[in-house]
Amino acid sequence: MFYQPKDGHPLPHNPFAAIVSPRPIGWISSRGKDGVDNLAPYSFFNAVAYDPPQVMFASTSLKAGRHMGKDSVANIDEVGVFCVNIVEYAMRDAMNATSTGHPEVGDEFSHAGVKRVECETIPCSRVANAPAALECRLSQIVTLKGEHNLIIIGEVTGIHLRDDCLIDGAFDVTKYQPLARLGYHDYARIDDLFSLKRPD
Repeated sequence: MFYQPKDGHPLPHNPFAAIVSPRPIGWISSRGKDGVDNLAPYSFFNAVAYDPPQVMFASTSLKAGRHMGKDSVANIDEVGVFCVNIVEYAMRDAMNATSTGHPEVGDEFSHAGVKRVECETIPCSRVANAPAALECRLSQIVTLKGEHNLIIIGEVTGIHLRDDCLIDGAFDVTKYQPLARLGYHDYARIDDLFSLKRPD
């Protein structure tokens, strides 16, 4: 089949996110000017540069009463920092609990029962027992075509690695089984891997 997105699609559910998958999940922690912590998952997330190390995530929806669309982006715009917490399979339910859009929730760390600790290089909380966490300073916010589409790019200023995930000097993802986002309500976990050497 073929369709043009501008004309809609003939399927019961939009297949776009299922096609571009699996996608890593950036569990973004931020802190507002009022000192309230925020924690929310974003599946339009990835690393984009090595030197200096940089990551990006995209926000594609609107929360009523918030500039920049969502609490995370508004906080980052105001304060200039954020932390990307990597989601392991064991934390899937807590991650999902922080995806709520209800305005009365407030601090998602408390709402989901997620332990927090202070970051080292930025004024922000991070998920205490995440397999890895990337402390970031905002580089830029890019406005994309569409009503509420923004890309947030940050430079990584500090990296936390959980000790049990370091095996023989390498960060072993099979030790924590990263959670990946697919389409619809589907997720996957990485529990097996293989290597390919480049032909050069």
